[in-house]
Amino acid sequence: MKAIEVDAYGGSDELSVVDVPTPEPDAGEVRIDIEAAGINFADIMQREGQYPDGPEAPYVPGMEAAGTVDAIGDGVDEFSEGDRVVAMLDGGGYAEYVTADAELLFPVPDAMSFDEAAGFPVQFLTAHACLFEWGGLEQGESVLIQAAAGGVGTAAVQIASNAGAEVFGTASTQEKLDLAAELGCDHPINYTETDFREVVDEETDGQGVDLVLESVGDDVFDRSLDAMAHFGRMVTYGVASGVPAEVSNRRLLFENKTVKGFHLGQASFRDPSRVMKSVPELTEGFASGDLEIILGQSFDLEDAAEAHQYIEDRKSSGKIVLKP
Repeated sequence: MKAIEVDAYGGSDELSVVDVPTPEPDAGEVRIDIEAAGINFADIMQREGQYPDGPEAPYVPGMEAAGTVDAIGDGVDEFSEGDRVVAMLDGGGYAEYVTADAELLFPVPDAMSFDEAAGFPVQFLTAHACLFEWGGLEQGESVLIQAAAGGVGTAAVQIASNAGAEVFGTASTQEKLDLAAELGCDHPINYTETDFREVVDEETDGQGVDLVLESVGDDVFDRSLDAMAHFGRMVTYGVASGVPAEVSNRRLLFENKTVKGFHLGQASFRDPSRVMKSVPELTEGFASGDLEIILGQSFDLEDAAEAHQYIEDRKSSGKIVLKP
């Protein structure tokens, strides 16, 4: 089968098309004939060698994939061949086939496309967990969502808005700002032209927001702390800038602010029920039309390097997928 391999840590040109054996499912696993594989910024960080405990090159990347079950390992009773599913993966999603732990599979409704399904697990589970299970968002509170037009951002804007929060969101172009506003962002902010802290101060009478979802690091992390209210909370779940941030415990102490970290893979491994308990609510949101998976550009599997560069160049909105 064809797959995409990271040959060595580095730029997008380190992605190449290779032929590898089609995997066979072990006990407790299924094999998926992939129709769409999701791309996440974590894939880019792994490729660059910046991801803590990431895979060693060469390897096949890909943390989520949607398709049909075409082989079943021993001990799997809840799925059958031909079932439409989407899976969270440790890797291997940039391929024509992948094996997956049956416990990390989700059924895909007939009305949902495979492209849409590939945008569900990482984005929406991360957004919901950061907002509620980790962030403690309550109705009537305010939240600042960095990269509001990205995969997690578009999910978080919708979920927070539906929960009755006042939503601030940052993006880099008018097209992305319009998308965020359409999804429920009350205060779209072009961070290339405007200091988001100034907008937050103006709209909150200098009080700041109750919660920040931060995924950039570097000075964005620091300025997000500045934009938080006394007793405010931050959930940090990414380092898109490539520059990790630090915070002084003295500052947290005297400003009564809280910073929490969230990593979907580690959280799912160590306390899966805490992450997965949002699945029924999210599924109901998709069925009712209250939630929408925002799709961006799709690329052929062979064009994975182009897709990575597209994201790195800040051209993407919504979910970017690869099509085998």
